[in-house]
Amino acid sequence: MTEADLTNIIKIVTDYFTSVSGIPAKMGMPYVKRGNDGTFEYTGIIGISGFRRGGVYYTAGRELLRNFGWYILGETDLDEDSLTDLAGEMANTIAGNMRETFGSSFLISVPIVMKGKVEDISMRLKPPVFIIPIEWNGYPSQLAIGLE
Repeated sequence: MTEADLTNIIKIVTDYFTSVSGIPAKMGMPYVKRGNDGTFEYTGIIGISGFRRGGVYYTAGRELLRNFGWYILGETDLDEDSLTDLAGEMANTIAGNMRETFGSSFLISVPIVMKGKVEDISMRLKPPVFIIPIEWNGYPSQLAIGLE
């Protein structure tokens, strides 16, 4: 993955948050994932196949999802199933928008969503895995990308 790829992905994520909510996300400096980097309460995982292989995951806490959910669903009192679905939908949308950078042969899977903090996602993300810290409306989250 090149610096230009990461720059494009950051723009995709920023555009997504802004287009949905009108509130831009603040992106942190991408870094290479360390073995024990954890996740937040909800994590949507997308497998990637085609020309590029590996995966992407978006992980966020309950409060970010509740607040962002208002812009998508019109309510903040979301139950566990809705929060879980929202994490998967956000991961799916971000990965789908990445096709702009990687082309039509960038094939994405149906999201898999995990609840609870996970110390290390046991998924075949191709190293190096890059973590992009994201802050939206004061709430932290992160995007991880591991592609060959």
